[in-house]
Amino acid sequence: MSHQEHNTIVHNKLNDQQLRKNLKSVMDTLKGNRKNLIASRYVDWEALREQGRAVKQKTLSQLDTLLERFEQNALKNGFIVHWASDSKEANEIIYNLMKENHITKILKGKSMASEETHLNAFLKQKGLDPVETDLGELIIQLIDEPPVHIVAPAIHKNRYQIGEIFAQKLGAKLESEPEKLNEIARVHLRKEFQTFKMGLSGVNFAIANEGAIWLIENEGNGRMSTTASDIHVAICGIEKIVESFEDASILDALLVPSATGAPITCYNNIITSPRKAGELDGPKEVHIILLDNNRSTMLKDSHFYRALSCIRCGTCLNHCPVYDKIGGHAYLSTYPGPIGEVISPQLFGMRDYGHMVNLCSLCGRCSEVCPVKIPLAELIRDLRSEKVGQGRKNLKNNDGSLRNKQEEYAMNQFAKVATNGNTWRRTLSLANTFAPLAKPFAPLIPGLKNWVAYREFPTLSGNLHKKVSNMKGVIYE
Repeated sequence: MSHQEHNTIVHNKLNDQQLRKNLKSVMDTLKGNRKNLIASRYVDWEALREQGRAVKQKTLSQLDTLLERFEQNALKNGFIVHWASDSKEANEIIYNLMKENHITKILKGKSMASEETHLNAFLKQKGLDPVETDLGELIIQLIDEPPVHIVAPAIHKNRYQIGEIFAQKLGAKLESEPEKLNEIARVHLRKEFQTFKMGLSGVNFAIANEGAIWLIENEGNGRMSTTASDIHVAICGIEKIVESFEDASILDALLVPSATGAPITCYNNIITSPRKAGELDGPKEVHIILLDNNRSTMLKDSHFYRALSCIRCGTCLNHCPVYDKIGGHAYLSTYPGPIGEVISPQLFGMRDYGHMVNLCSLCGRCSEVCPVKIPLAELIRDLRSEKVGQGRKNLKNNDGSLRNKQEEYAMNQFAKVATNGNTWRRTLSLANTFAPLAKPFAPLIPGLKNWVAYREFPTLSGNLHKKVSNMKGVIYE
């Protein structure tokens, strides 16, 4: 996709008033819930964040050892463990399992990893039927859209729009009350759950010492997908490994408040084995797919590896002043928002996802709220530098194809002006004189017109330095 085509998508999202209204309403609610919960429930939220950061850093420093320990213990527990180097391998494993067991339909709990591998599209091409059972995922599947948010896939749709979708796609009576919409979804999915043989889930934490997996969700569909099926397949990014239940508990205490502003999620589903002799429920087989998909490449980078600490809470999206204006679809990636801007170019390549790093105001809010203290704003800024061939120049998958010589020249010239005191003051003085004259014509001037399309023309003060020098107590050199 060209730069201009992407600009058009962003422009269309900015002008989608219904989208803007929906996002603002939900984001304000999520931010408010989080703020109130932290203030009322936690004695020292910052200390808990530091604990979470330390847990993830410890985990990443010994990820190879922990992965091996997890595999050994999981095998002892009766799990079947698969390793997938990329999306294709992960999808092929699931396809072969369905083929070997003569299964044509798989019921899915919420899984960002399966979204990352584009599993649904892959299975449909093979003539198989993936059915989403998470309410948000079901809504977007019905209208053939990707998720717009990491935690809430259909956050861009209000209850009236959802009612229309259910009426059109499921033949249901037109409703708008949340309780009735939930009932429609339950009735629809109940028929699916009565006949399915294979379920799929994601993994929030994989416990190395126990060989167990921990799933967090707010809908009973997740428990159904893992427990009521004959075969359960769990797809797990390798960075989801933690050493112990104690470590996972710290991250769990950070995850839910950050995601939705709730103290605890409705369902904590800890799976330690397939069904044992004498047990009445549980799957006969549990397959765990450990997905790399360039995560090991990220881990090798001494700077950007910190993004692998992400616990997929989505709070950086909720607080982002860019995301809440354009929504997740404008990023053109499975992972949108600030965290998506950091991991998508690394997981999927800078050539195809380099556009994302520009969708940031560098306000730093994402870094302030990240529960495990990932310095997202710093990493986004550094990725911008890497994109144009500057910075540390150590990004492994950057082929330099996105370098813009005109942009480089312009920034170099700006740097020369900005680092010379006399030149900078003269430039500001000239700008102070001519900027008011240029303001009415800015929408017509090449180079400026795209900038002012989404921004207010700045008010410049060429006498700022003079004002500062005259301030009492200021030593001006």
